[in-house]
Amino acid sequence: MANLLWLQGGACSGNTMSFLNAEEPSACDLVTDFGINILWHPSLGVELGNNLQQLLKDCVSGKIKLDIFVFEGTVVNAPDGTGTWNRFAGRPMKEWVKELSAAADFVVAIGDCATWGGIPAMAPNPSDSQGLQFLKKTKGGSLGKDFKGKSGLPVINIPGCPAHPDWVTQILVAVATGRAGDLTLDEYQRPKTFFQSFTQTGCTRNMHFAYKVSMTQFGQRNGCLFYDLGCRGPMTHSPCNRILWNRQSSKTRAGMPCMGCTEPEFPFHDLAPGTVFKTQTVMGVPKELPTGVDKNSYIKYTGAAKAAAPKWAEEDMFVV
Repeated sequence: MANLLWLQGGACSGNTMSFLNAEEPSACDLVTDFGINILWHPSLGVELGNNLQQLLKDCVSGKIKLDIFVFEGTVVNAPDGTGTWNRFAGRPMKEWVKELSAAADFVVAIGDCATWGGIPAMAPNPSDSQGLQFLKKTKGGSLGKDFKGKSGLPVINIPGCPAHPDWVTQILVAVATGRAGDLTLDEYQRPKTFFQSFTQTGCTRNMHFAYKVSMTQFGQRNGCLFYDLGCRGPMTHSPCNRILWNRQSSKTRAGMPCMGCTEPEFPFHDLAPGTVFKTQTVMGVPKELPTGVDKNSYIKYTGAAKAAAPKWAEEDMFVV
């Protein structure tokens, strides 16, 4: 049996809500089928006050073995590095995070806030928020760039705003059942099994992307969202169109652009007006091109693709 402790820092609880809606496997399956003992969770734990403090102290001391420490939300350092803006169980949360991480075999960061700071870490970052081991693309974060759990692995980052529930539960199962050695992490410590492909992989609008047929309004059933509406699917690592949300859809399938929430730069452009749902261009060419595409190749390709687009590419061919 693997003991798991889940704490939450500066966050909206979105990843907890996502986790509790997991299906393959579900949160209940973790306990009944995969031998995970949830010591405490903000929405599931029953210990309060002194009982909770003692539980945390026992995990830090090793009296209770801590196999997996899960953290959701940012590590808040304000004011002046004290972390007292986010107190928990009688102490700044940042102190519990440091001590519990040092005691755990595996440390897992859930969601953008815990992985690289997310929205709270936007400039001017008044809460002085960090992720566990990154601040945006800069490695270090609250635990430092050299941190490793007792297992020898650094923080396992599962980003997203929120993270898909099955990404969370499947990684927890892999760790709890002794298969953490099979995990391969990318440069931002995301498991490659989920974050090696792009959001565009499996997108039902790929033919519109190929023929440069653009969508101009949210919810339209035909057209690509990249050319006008700021979709970041071609530049974002995630399986959102392979592992569907609620087993049936994704943002692009519903006619909304991908916002790139699994990348460390999210939210892009610091949410400046006119930058979120509008593709930024220079003389008609997007400032940010799909990963691996250079400007000259893009211009040649899109001109030829638009000229070659068949009539049916602009017709409403949506099917359920």
